[in-house]
Amino acid sequence: MWQMVWEFRVTAEHRAEFERIYSADGEWAKLFALAAEFRGTMLLRDPAVAGRYLMIDSWSDGDGFRRFQEAFAAEYKALDIRCEALTEYELKVGAFESVTP
Repeated sequence: MWQMVWEFRVTAEHRAEFERIYSADGEWAKLFALAAEFRGTMLLRDPAVAGRYLMIDSWSDGDGFRRFQEAFAAEYKALDIRCEALTEYELKVGAFESVTP
């Protein structure tokens, strides 16, 4: 398994829409699901820091994600641009491989 981890900060006025779009059945997950290698999305909310989220996207491997990005570049970019207004901070924490099978 291969996971992409992102951190976001979201203002109070945008949290409901952010959670809807970035949730496990949200628009990002639906777009990713067009690729056979996509395994799911998990959205985590920090209870100690208002508006702080982590999102973990799981893929069978890194090549699968890269193929997805190539095949759906226009759709990815359009959704990314649309979502920029929802966040005040976005950081790609990194891409990680599972240690155990």
